[in-house]
Amino acid sequence: MRVNFTVNGRRHEADDVWEGESLLYVLRERMGLPGSKNACEQGECGSCTVRLDGVPVCSCLVAAGQVEGREVVTVEGLADFAAHRSQAHPGSGCASGACGTALDKARQWEAEPAGEDGRDTGELSPIQQAFIDAGAVQCGFCTPGLLVAADELLERNPEPSDADIREALSGNLCRCTGYEKILDAVRLAAARAEETV
Repeated sequence: MRVNFTVNGRRHEADDVWEGESLLYVLRERMGLPGSKNACEQGECGSCTVRLDGVPVCSCLVAAGQVEGREVVTVEGLADFAAHRSQAHPGSGCASGACGTALDKARQWEAEPAGEDGRDTGELSPIQQAFIDAGAVQCGFCTPGLLVAADELLERNPEPSDADIREALSGNLCRCTGYEKILDAVRLAAARAEETV
C-alpha cells in the first residue's frame, strides 16, 4: 500500500508498505531518519518515541498504515517544530489538532538546507540544548525518545512539577543515568522558557 503523511513539516509518500510494517521501520529504513531508536520493538523502552498528531507514541507499535494523512514529528524535527511553536503560538502550544497538517502551514516550518533562506538548521530546540547543558546525554540511545516526550510535556505544561516530569518520562528507559540529570534538563528547559515569556 501507499501511505501519505507529514513528517517534520514535509509531506511524504511511502510506497510498497506491507501491512505489518511499523512506523519506526518506515522512518528509519525508508525515510533515512535514524533518530528514533529500535530497541525493544514492544513499546517498553520509549527509545522510538515520536509525536503523532501531537501525542507521544512508541513508533514501534504504530502500524505504518495508521499514519495515513497524519502528522509525525521525530527528534530530527524538534528544533524546527520548537521554532514554529514559538513563532506561530507564543505562550501556548501546537498540541494535537491546533495546527493541522495542511501543506501551506507545514511549509512555514519545514527544514531547509542552510543558506537557502538564511536559517541555520544546526540550531537545537530548547529541550535539546538543556539536555546538553545539564549533562543529561550519556550513550545517547534513549535520548531521542526522552527529548520528544519532554518536549511534549513542556508544550502541554510549561511549569511541570517533578512528579509531572517523572510521569511524562515514565515510558522512557535509560540504562546509563540515574535519571537525575534528565530531570535537571527538563527543569532547566522549563526555567529558560519561563524567563523568555
